[in-house]
Amino acid sequence: MQGGPMTPALKWLPLAAFVALAGCARDDGYYHDRNIDYADARQAPPLVLPEGRDRERFRDAMPVPEAAGSFRAGDDGFEAPAPQALGAGRVERDFVERRAVGDDAWLVVAAAPDSVWPLLEGFARSRGLGVEASDIGRGVIETRQARLSVRQGLRSGDSEVRCDQAGSPVGACLDALEEYFAARSASAATAASLRAQGLAGEERLRLVERGDEWVVEVPLDIERTWAELDYQLKRDFTVEERRELLESDPEGFSHRIRYLPISERRQGFWEGLVTSASPVELSLVLESLGPRRTLLRVDNAGEQHVGAEDRRELLERVASLLR
Repeated sequence: MQGGPMTPALKWLPLAAFVALAGCARDDGYYHDRNIDYADARQAPPLVLPEGRDRERFRDAMPVPEAAGSFRAGDDGFEAPAPQALGAGRVERDFVERRAVGDDAWLVVAAAPDSVWPLLEGFARSRGLGVEASDIGRGVIETRQARLSVRQGLRSGDSEVRCDQAGSPVGACLDALEEYFAARSASAATAASLRAQGLAGEERLRLVERGDEWVVEVPLDIERTWAELDYQLKRDFTVEERRELLESDPEGFSHRIRYLPISERRQGFWEGLVTSASPVELSLVLESLGPRRTLLRVDNAGEQHVGAEDRRELLERVASLLR
């Protein structure tokens, strides 16, 4: 039996896309919520290559991203943790990076606090700083010259390292720390302290619905949240007519962006002309809810109104930069 003519929009879809679309729904017409599948999942032992095989020739063909958080049982039932995005246009990062907001400055290290703590101790010893007190529970090393500290960063697996004197950051000390950590990035993953495991925070940011508005709850103060968000937006929101950072306002804790909403992208796709879709101007606004609680929301910055689905999709993208 021969089918009818294919529409111009659909003929450009690869066969895999039709298979994927056809597999979304069950036979009874309802979409299957796969969240509960995670609860029944069991971990299987890894595959073992036969003896004599060259292990260097084999790699993961389909790597599975790490989950950004643990399983949560909320008021509305089980919710599977969101995985880290693979690719998604994210720029390769350095092992140690500088952050600053106002007069404050610190380092972000791409390793968990229990791995960073031995490096921080090694730095204090190698520089002969004269350690006067060391509190691993708080992640603090007091020396005659400055106060060194490490704590959980905003992103999963990150740490924040500071070098302060009388409450103010010491620039020369941060420069030396940055150089020290960069030279030892390869050993950070293997040299972890069991006693420092308590420094890692379990609570992660969450995308939640408040009334008719979607927001992101960040378990961090507003200054540190803004600094990390500003850094990530400057690296990721660089695609013209898709996602662009237009203005950063550290005093108002906001960013003005130009973004192509998902509804416009879908419309352009089905019309066969993605370039016909128009980006809109929006504001990403941070609101402090306490010393360790910040809210991220989307506000209209132009005349065009953006719907709830578009706001949620934008917040999901931004949240993936902070996980």
